[in-house]
Amino acid sequence: MQRRLAGEPLEYVLGWAAFDGHRIRVTPGVFVPRTRTTIVVEQAARLLHRYDRVVDLCCGAGAIAVALLERVGALDLVASDIDQDAVDVAAENIGDRGIVVAGDLFAALPARFRGAVDVIAVNAPYVPTDAVATMPSEARDHEHRVALDGGADGLDLHRRIAAEAGAWLRPGGAVVIEVSTGQADASAAAFHEAGFDARVERDDAVDGTCVVATRRD
Repeated sequence: MQRRLAGEPLEYVLGWAAFDGHRIRVTPGVFVPRTRTTIVVEQAARLLHRYDRVVDLCCGAGAIAVALLERVGALDLVASDIDQDAVDVAAENIGDRGIVVAGDLFAALPARFRGAVDVIAVNAPYVPTDAVATMPSEARDHEHRVALDGGADGLDLHRRIAAEAGAWLRPGGAVVIEVSTGQADASAAAFHEAGFDARVERDDAVDGTCVVATRRD
């Protein structure tokens, strides 16, 4: 009770967060999965078959990976995050069903994934730097800043991913990346300029928005 009165997120007190029907273990500082991110799971799952090669990029606690494994079945999966605390808890959540690595975006992915990934599923930070201070205190005061701050306009990582993802995807492979409704067109444009066919998907039921960007052959 004292931890909650002090403003600590309920998920940290419980040690888990509900996401797409799963209990995802979370530890203090690690980004807490939001229901709106299920739009990424939904759109990515539509593109996948069993044993496909998948990257959960900026994986946090590994919620997207866990949900995709349940929806699709066995996958050749790697989850990656720059935050070692997130990597540690994602490894617990994913277990022996995938590999979890620590690195800046694609830096730590295994070489065998280059040019061979079917789907890159992403919930990268997209809050503009100046807007972090206006976030609910449970997020801004407790989750690691690296999981929230997306740069001046919130899309720094979106542009980096757009520039780098093509080298990792197979022809026809796709990036599915969460974004806010107001930023969606700009994110899609960044992927289009990088050689992708990009469209915006919206799910009002979960208040979720994502860009689905398919690598042109």
